[in-house]
Amino acid sequence: MAHTFAFTVRSTEVDFIGHVNNAKYLEYMEWARFDWLIAEGYTIEELQRRHIFPVVVNMNVNYRSELVMGDEIAIHTTLVNVGKRSFVIKHELHHEKKGLVADGLVTMVMIDQTKRRAVELPNELKELFLSIQKEELIP
Repeated sequence: MAHTFAFTVRSTEVDFIGHVNNAKYLEYMEWARFDWLIAEGYTIEELQRRHIFPVVVNMNVNYRSELVMGDEIAIHTTLVNVGKRSFVIKHELHHEKKGLVADGLVTMVMIDQTKRRAVELPNELKELFLSIQKEELIP
């Protein structure tokens, strides 16, 4: 099941060319990612309590259409893959009239807050991810 995060492009996000700079798309995806994790119960406080944090280790983005101030965007976030220490998320940015304006794959690992090293995903998070993956495969 895709998680949806919606927002409107603000004036402060537009560059001197009059469109959204490519780096802002990464920020939008981060907003959507954390909104999704929080919706699943993995708030900042919960992650701090567990002494773990998700960290981006790879990101691939396809920019398909420019965004301008006032554009209303919906980001659909889905889980693509779950590993022992990592997971891959897909973001799709949609505009009502322009359609798909960008998409990206983000690989994340869970790190130990103190050791700053990758650790195995907590069992309940892995189970949650696997259940989400199964739901997405059912037509």
